[in-house]
Amino acid sequence: MLVVVLAAATAFGLYRKRTDGVMKRVKRGTPVPLPDDAPPGELENPDDVSATASGPHGDISVADLGGPLGEHATLVQFSSAFCQPCRVTKRVLAEVTTMVDGVEHYEIDAESHLDLVRRLDIRRTPTVLVVNSHGHIIRRATGAPRKADVIAALGELI
Repeated sequence: MLVVVLAAATAFGLYRKRTDGVMKRVKRGTPVPLPDDAPPGELENPDDVSATASGPHGDISVADLGGPLGEHATLVQFSSAFCQPCRVTKRVLAEVTTMVDGVEHYEIDAESHLDLVRRLDIRRTPTVLVVNSHGHIIRRATGAPRKADVIAALGELI
Protein backbone atom coordinates (compact mmCIF):
# COMPACT_ATOMS: atom_id res chain seq x y z
CA MET A 1 0.00 0.00 0.00
CA LEU A 2 2.81 2.42 0.90
CA VAL A 3 4.50 1.78 -2.45
CA VAL A 4 1.29 2.69 -4.30
CA VAL A 5 0.92 5.93 -2.36
CA LEU A 6 4.58 6.85 -2.97
CA ALA A 7 4.25 6.08 -6.69
CA ALA A 8 1.07 8.16 -6.98
CA ALA A 9 2.63 11.08 -5.10
CA THR A 10 5.74 10.94 -7.26
CA ALA A 11 3.68 10.83 -10.46
CA PHE A 12 1.60 13.80 -9.30
CA GLY A 13 4.72 15.77 -8.36
CA LEU A 14 6.33 15.12 -11.74
CA TYR A 15 3.11 16.14 -13.50
CA ARG A 16 2.90 19.40 -11.54
CA LYS A 17 6.58 20.18 -12.17
CA ARG A 18 6.05 19.69 -15.89
CA THR A 19 2.83 21.74 -16.17
CA ASP A 20 3.30 24.57 -13.62
CA GLY A 21 3.88 27.95 -15.23
CA VAL A 22 3.46 26.74 -18.81
CA MET A 23 1.85 29.37 -21.05
CA LYS A 24 -1.06 27.63 -22.73
CA ARG A 25 -2.99 29.05 -25.65
CA VAL A 26 -6.53 29.90 -24.64
CA LYS A 27 -9.15 28.25 -26.78
CA ARG A 28 -12.26 30.24 -27.39
CA GLY A 29 -15.69 28.64 -27.16
CA THR A 30 -16.50 26.61 -30.23
CA PRO A 31 -20.02 27.97 -30.84
CA VAL A 32 -18.96 31.59 -31.38
CA PRO A 33 -15.23 32.06 -31.95
CA LEU A 34 -14.07 35.66 -31.87
CA PRO A 35 -11.20 37.12 -33.88
CA ASP A 36 -8.35 38.49 -31.77
CA ASP A 37 -9.05 42.04 -32.92
CA ALA A 38 -12.80 42.08 -32.17
CA PRO A 39 -13.92 44.67 -29.62
CA PRO A 40 -14.38 43.26 -26.08
CA GLY A 41 -17.80 41.81 -25.34
CA GLU A 42 -18.90 41.65 -28.96
CA LEU A 43 -20.43 38.50 -30.45
CA GLU A 44 -19.94 37.43 -34.06
CA ASN A 45 -23.55 36.29 -34.12
CA PRO A 46 -25.59 38.71 -31.99
CA ASP A 47 -28.60 36.36 -32.06
CA ASP A 48 -26.62 33.63 -30.26
CA VAL A 49 -26.90 34.50 -26.58
CA SER A 50 -25.51 31.15 -25.44
CA ALA A 51 -21.91 32.19 -26.02
CA THR A 52 -20.56 35.50 -24.83
CA ALA A 53 -17.10 36.94 -25.03
CA SER A 54 -16.82 37.36 -21.28
CA GLY A 55 -16.80 33.69 -20.31
CA PRO A 56 -13.85 31.75 -18.86
CA HIS A 57 -11.80 32.48 -21.96
CA GLY A 58 -13.23 35.82 -22.96
CA ASP A 59 -12.33 39.39 -22.21
CA ILE A 60 -10.92 41.63 -19.55
CA SER A 61 -12.03 45.23 -19.47
CA VAL A 62 -10.48 48.43 -18.18
CA ALA A 63 -13.04 48.32 -15.35
CA ASP A 64 -11.80 44.85 -14.32
CA LEU A 65 -8.20 46.07 -14.16
CA GLY A 66 -8.73 49.54 -12.78
CA GLY A 67 -6.42 50.98 -15.42
CA PRO A 68 -5.71 51.03 -19.15
CA LEU A 69 -4.77 48.02 -21.25
CA GLY A 70 -1.24 47.95 -22.62
CA GLU A 71 -0.58 49.26 -26.11
CA HIS A 72 0.47 45.79 -27.27
CA ALA A 73 -0.35 43.47 -24.38
CA THR A 74 -1.30 43.30 -20.72
CA LEU A 75 -0.08 40.78 -18.15
CA VAL A 76 -2.72 40.08 -15.52
CA GLN A 77 -1.61 38.19 -12.42
CA PHE A 78 -4.04 36.75 -9.88
CA SER A 79 -2.39 36.43 -6.48
CA SER A 80 -3.22 35.79 -2.85
CA ALA A 81 -1.65 37.16 0.33
CA PHE A 82 0.25 34.06 1.49
CA CYS A 83 1.31 32.76 -1.92
CA GLN A 84 5.10 32.47 -2.16
CA PRO A 85 5.18 31.74 -5.94
CA CYS A 86 3.06 34.91 -6.42
CA ARG A 87 5.95 37.05 -5.19
CA VAL A 88 8.35 35.44 -7.65
CA THR A 89 5.80 35.83 -10.44
CA LYS A 90 5.29 39.50 -9.62
CA ARG A 91 9.03 40.10 -9.87
CA VAL A 92 9.33 38.21 -13.18
CA LEU A 93 6.39 40.07 -14.75
CA ALA A 94 7.70 43.44 -13.54
CA GLU A 95 11.07 42.68 -15.17
CA VAL A 96 9.36 41.73 -18.43
CA THR A 97 7.28 44.91 -18.51
CA THR A 98 10.42 47.03 -18.12
CA MET A 99 12.08 45.10 -20.96
CA VAL A 100 9.20 45.16 -23.45
CA ASP A 101 7.58 48.43 -24.53
CA GLY A 102 3.79 48.68 -24.70
CA VAL A 103 3.14 46.03 -22.04
CA GLU A 104 1.28 46.71 -18.79
CA HIS A 105 1.23 44.49 -15.67
CA TYR A 106 -1.61 44.28 -13.16
CA GLU A 107 -1.66 42.20 -10.01
CA ILE A 108 -5.16 41.36 -8.79
CA ASP A 109 -5.87 40.04 -5.30
CA ALA A 110 -7.97 36.94 -5.93
CA GLU A 111 -9.61 37.08 -2.50
CA SER A 112 -10.87 40.64 -3.06
CA HIS A 113 -12.17 40.05 -6.59
CA LEU A 114 -14.10 36.78 -6.32
CA ASP A 115 -16.58 37.72 -9.04
CA LEU A 116 -13.75 38.20 -11.55
CA VAL A 117 -12.04 35.02 -10.32
CA ARG A 118 -15.23 33.03 -10.92
CA ARG A 119 -15.90 34.64 -14.31
CA LEU A 120 -12.39 33.88 -15.57
CA ASP A 121 -12.25 30.42 -13.95
CA ILE A 122 -9.15 31.13 -11.83
CA ARG A 123 -8.59 28.02 -9.72
CA ARG A 124 -5.25 28.69 -8.03
CA THR A 125 -2.66 31.37 -7.57
CA PRO A 126 -0.59 32.55 -9.23
CA THR A 127 -2.46 32.52 -12.51
CA VAL A 128 -1.12 34.77 -15.25
CA LEU A 129 -3.18 35.89 -18.24
CA VAL A 130 -1.66 37.39 -21.37
CA VAL A 131 -4.24 39.78 -22.80
CA ASN A 132 -4.02 41.50 -26.19
CA SER A 133 -4.66 45.21 -26.73
CA HIS A 134 -8.39 44.56 -27.26
CA GLY A 135 -8.84 42.76 -23.93
CA HIS A 136 -8.96 39.20 -25.29
CA ILE A 137 -7.15 36.56 -23.24
CA ILE A 138 -4.58 34.92 -25.53
CA ARG A 139 -2.46 32.82 -23.15
CA ARG A 140 -2.81 31.56 -19.60
CA ALA A 141 -0.36 30.05 -17.10
CA THR A 142 -1.17 28.47 -13.77
CA GLY A 143 1.83 28.56 -11.48
CA ALA A 144 4.94 30.72 -11.71
CA PRO A 145 5.93 31.14 -15.38
CA ARG A 146 9.52 31.46 -16.53
CA LYS A 147 10.60 34.82 -17.90
CA ALA A 148 11.48 33.30 -21.29
CA ASP A 149 8.00 31.81 -21.61
CA VAL A 150 6.35 35.15 -20.84
CA ILE A 151 8.52 36.94 -23.40
CA ALA A 152 7.74 34.27 -26.00
CA ALA A 153 4.00 34.63 -25.36
CA LEU A 154 4.30 38.41 -25.74
CA GLY A 155 6.23 37.92 -28.98
CA GLU A 156 3.03 36.71 -30.63
CA LEU A 157 1.33 40.04 -29.90
CA ILE A 158 4.09 42.52 -30.65
